[in-house]
Amino acid sequence: MKIIPIRAADLSTLPEAPGEIPASGPLADPRGREVRDLRISVTDRCNFRCTYCMPRSVFDKDYQFLPRDELLSFEEIERVARVFAERGVRKLRITGGEPLLRKNVDQLIAKLARIPDVEITLTTNGVLLPRMAQRLKDAGLDRVTISLDSLDDPTFRRMNDADFPVASVLEGIDAAAAAGLGPIKINMVVKRGENDDGVVDMARHFRGSGHIVRFIEFMDVGSSNGWEMGAVVPSREIVERISAEFPLESADPNYTGEVAERWRYVDGAGEIGVISSVTQAFCSTCTRIRLSTEGKLFTCLFAQSGHDLRALLRGGASDADLDNAIARVWMSRTDRYSEIRTANTAKERKIEMSYIGG
Repeated sequence: MKIIPIRAADLSTLPEAPGEIPASGPLADPRGREVRDLRISVTDRCNFRCTYCMPRSVFDKDYQFLPRDELLSFEEIERVARVFAERGVRKLRITGGEPLLRKNVDQLIAKLARIPDVEITLTTNGVLLPRMAQRLKDAGLDRVTISLDSLDDPTFRRMNDADFPVASVLEGIDAAAAAGLGPIKINMVVKRGENDDGVVDMARHFRGSGHIVRFIEFMDVGSSNGWEMGAVVPSREIVERISAEFPLESADPNYTGEVAERWRYVDGAGEIGVISSVTQAFCSTCTRIRLSTEGKLFTCLFAQSGHDLRALLRGGASDADLDNAIARVWMSRTDRYSEIRTANTAKERKIEMSYIGG
């Protein structure tokens, strides 16, 4: 199978807004969803080869990584982020690939930290945090989310397929906590028959730590991870397994559009989250938009195409031109993939998770 990154489209593909674009303030799509979260991919490369995201059989053979001159510069990213902040975006999440592989990424954090009224977060596999966590905090990073799919070393090495041990991620978690990048969220993608036997162990390990483990249903992102419904462990089952040993009770969301459903331990030892994109679609409250490494906007994690901003950025466009393009994309948005998922849609070509950052 040959997987080729989705490239920038001609500007003629930008849609027309279905109504008048407001002069200022938040943008809403036809379902009333306001854009609040911008996820920024800074690299399509990674030092892991996780089987559900960047399987070695594809990405070490046929995948065409982006040349450096096609990546958005930090100045271009800052400019886009400022336009989004003017439209009500309050969270900027730095992703990849593995974002800590982008040279001097702390300099980007420092630029984004100058934007008023936004929270800056970063998602990482954690292994580079021991030497980078304090630099990132000093630059203005608020929080990190760290991926850890198992506490069992053979299972974890098999899933990351790059021979990284669990200890390397645990060291990263400790470094992030010491630097003040919390509360730390720890993401575990749960796949039946692969790592689901470690769900309770993961909950047990981080109970009382102040960190929040989020259990994520295995999703059909991209075209390379061999997704099938039988490999999905429903969040309902995950909650039942954990609650049988450590009783849980439902907790209210922190804000409208929060992806993870919150559950707290009855004894006060903290909380967990479950992300149920497959079995309990949350499309109706989705407030996220994604900026790819080379400057393309995607309004859904499961999108088949995006809209080019890089040509505007490098073609002399004003901030008003950028704002108009962003408004047209968001206001014409109709995404609801998880609500209409079928066996057939799951087989369609979509952007890869490693390209857009989850």
